[in-house]
Amino acid sequence: MRFETDSAVMQHALALAQQGFGTVEPNPMVGSVIVNDQRELIADGFHQKFGGPHAEVIAMQKAGSHCRGATLYVTLEPCSHFGKTPPCADAVIQAGFRRVVVGCQDPAPHVAGQGLAKLRDAGISVECGILQAEAEELIAPFRKQVLEHRPWVHAKWAMTLDGRIASRTGHSQWISGEESRAHVHWLRGRMDAIITGSGTVRADNPRLTARPPGPRNPLRVVIDAAGLSLTESCHLVQTAREFPVLACVSQRCNDVTKERLCDAGVEVLQTPSFEHVTLPDVLNFLGQRRMTHVMLESGPGLLGAFQDQGLIDEVHVFVAPKLVGGAAACPPVGGQGHDRIPERPSLQRCRHRILGEDVLIEGHVR
Repeated sequence: MRFETDSAVMQHALALAQQGFGTVEPNPMVGSVIVNDQRELIADGFHQKFGGPHAEVIAMQKAGSHCRGATLYVTLEPCSHFGKTPPCADAVIQAGFRRVVVGCQDPAPHVAGQGLAKLRDAGISVECGILQAEAEELIAPFRKQVLEHRPWVHAKWAMTLDGRIASRTGHSQWISGEESRAHVHWLRGRMDAIITGSGTVRADNPRLTARPPGPRNPLRVVIDAAGLSLTESCHLVQTAREFPVLACVSQRCNDVTKERLCDAGVEVLQTPSFEHVTLPDVLNFLGQRRMTHVMLESGPGLLGAFQDQGLIDEVHVFVAPKLVGGAAACPPVGGQGHDRIPERPSLQRCRHRILGEDVLIEGHVR
C-alpha cells in the first residue's frame, strides 16, 4: 500500500485508532503508521486495550529494523512518562526514525508537548497538526476526562419521521428496526455507564444491559430524586448483584428507601439539592471513577434537563420512516429549550448512515 499524502497516512491512522473504542478507556484511542520515503506502508497498529502496548509500540514491533530512517505517523503525541507502559517517546528515539508526524498534542498536563520536545531534542524532524481537527475530535472524551474530570455524555434516542418517541397513549415499542437496536447494544457494551430516569424505569422496566455483552459491563445509573421507581419487581433491582446499579437521589429520599436499595445491592448517591438530583454532581461522581463514556437513554424530561444544562457532548439519533402524528405525542427532548432556532447546525462533523430502514445521525454537540 502506498499513500499519496501525509493526510492520507494520518487518515489511515485515525481509522485504525477507532477500533480501540470501548477497550482502551480511560486511555485515549490512538493509531500509528510507519512508512518509508515513498510513503509505502511498512507497518501499522492501534492501542488495543488499557494497560497494553501503545499504538506506536505495536507498529514498531511489527516493523522491526525497518523503523530506522522511516517516518512514523501517530494520531496523538507520543507519551514522555512512565505509566502502565514505558515512555513511547524514548522507544521512538531508540528505533531510529528520521521523521515523526503527529495529529495533535496530548492535552494531559503531565505530557502537553513534552513528548514532542524530547523527539526534537533527539534530532528527529517533528511535524504536529496533520488532520488536527479530526485527531482532536477522536480524543475529545479523553480530553474531557483529564481536564474536567467528567465523562463524555452520549445522548441516544429513536424517533419517528415526525419527531416522536411515543404515541399520545405512551406506546413506544418498537420505533426503530432490528439493525438499529443491535447497534444500540453494541454502543452499550462500550460505555462505562448507562443513565436513565425514574419515568423510563416505571414505563419500560428496562434492563439496560448489552446483549450480547461487549467489552465493558456498564454501570446502570438511575436519576430518581425519591428513589421510589426502583421497586423489588424492577429488573434493575433484580439484577443489581450481577450488573451494578447506582441510584442517584436527592435529599428527599428517606433513610428507609436508601436502606432498602442498599440491601438489594444498589449503590446510592445522594446529591445536595432537596427537590432534584443535581446532574453535575452525578457526572463529577462518575468522573472520579475515571469513567470516560456514559450514555443517556431516557425520556424527554431527563434529556431536556441535560440539554438545558449543556451536559450533552454527542448524540446518536435513530430516525425511523414512521409517522405517528398527534399534538400530544411525545417529543424526544423536553426541558425549557432555546428561545430561537440556532443559526448554525447544533452538531459538528455530523455523519449519517443507513441501518436497515432507519437513518442513524451522529455528531458532537457544538
